[in-house]
Amino acid sequence: MAAWVMPRTKTALNMDRFVIPYRVYGDGVHTLVFINGIQQSMAMWQSFVRRFCRDYRIVIFDFPYQGKGRIVSGSVDLTLDEQVDVLGAVVNAAGTDDRLTICSASWGGVIAAGYAVRHPDRVQRLIMASMGTRPNKKMTELITEGTQVFPQDSAGVAKALIESFGQDLPPAIKKKIVTQFERMSEEALEAFCRHGLWVLSIGELGKAVDVSKIKCKTILLHGENDTIIDADDVRVLATQIPRAEMKVIKGVGHFLHLEKEDLLDVYDEILAEPY
Repeated sequence: MAAWVMPRTKTALNMDRFVIPYRVYGDGVHTLVFINGIQQSMAMWQSFVRRFCRDYRIVIFDFPYQGKGRIVSGSVDLTLDEQVDVLGAVVNAAGTDDRLTICSASWGGVIAAGYAVRHPDRVQRLIMASMGTRPNKKMTELITEGTQVFPQDSAGVAKALIESFGQDLPPAIKKKIVTQFERMSEEALEAFCRHGLWVLSIGELGKAVDVSKIKCKTILLHGENDTIIDADDVRVLATQIPRAEMKVIKGVGHFLHLEKEDLLDVYDEILAEPY
């Protein structure tokens, strides 16, 4: 088993409305910034930290209602602009340079895309996993049904999430997801529910982010067994981003490296390619 890696920087960023914990590992010339999916914490990237911290500078962090991230004032809702602001504040606080690669999971890809559009000269590469342009039928049904039972049956919702698109996760991670939802605060549950409804109301990604303005090289990773992101939709997204290519990963679903850790080999190959 790989040894646990101590962060070079371990701190929290105090913004006007938010407290954002972040960690910096390694001293490499090139920086990798990782963005979590909804209700995932920076702990999901530990296998990446162990694998890449000797050669890269790695930045991970939690949005409000992820891990120890929190809102200290105002609405429980986070606008997309606010989430992009959080990413920008973490990048600035961590002291990253212009050799920046952003790796994202699921919803984190929307934030990554928003940042790349807003700061085209700061991002050299995007690696976006499990991201499409619209909720498919499975996702729409899941959000609609899930929001009807929150907060009365949060554990039931967690189990529905696992059955719908996390069926290939290891048992230990499935158990952690159920425990996480059982322990979520009322505010976090409300925020999760309202985010899902907002995703449905937006419909098309293009209404939130003009991905045609992304200038950097972009890799879209799609698990062939993903039930809530359609492969055809990812192909459409790849045509909308000027320098994008799609890679279909065999034998995994929506959670990619959490289902199959040797998927990090794919990232290794991508990172070795020229910008």
